Amino acid sequence: MSEFANVTVVKAANIYFDGKVTSRTIKFDDGTTKSLGIMMTGDYEFNTSEQELMEILAGEVEIQLAGQETWQALKGGEKFKVAAHSSFKIKVNAVTDYCCSYG
Repeated sequence: MSEFANVTVVKAANIYFDGKVTSRTIKFDDGTTKSLGIMMTGDYEFNTSEQELMEILAGEVEIQLAGQETWQALKGGEKFKVAAHSSFKIKVNAVTDYCCSYG
């Protein structure tokens, strides 16, 4: 799906790591939310409160899920899941466009 219809967009940006990771929250009529964002190159660690599905729309990253020793390389068109109340490390190797679905 390349676009979302009939949604509410929260105007205020979500800004992390001194502006190197930003996103906007999208709310759907069924109560679900997603965020659309950009990550600049760098190494980051995120904690989750809900389960997340992270879709890499464009760019190149490496991820390490909590409890795992290995890193997994991903590029545009690929995705990964993160459990609720967990964390993941991400190395952004090229500016990355992403969509994150929650719940």
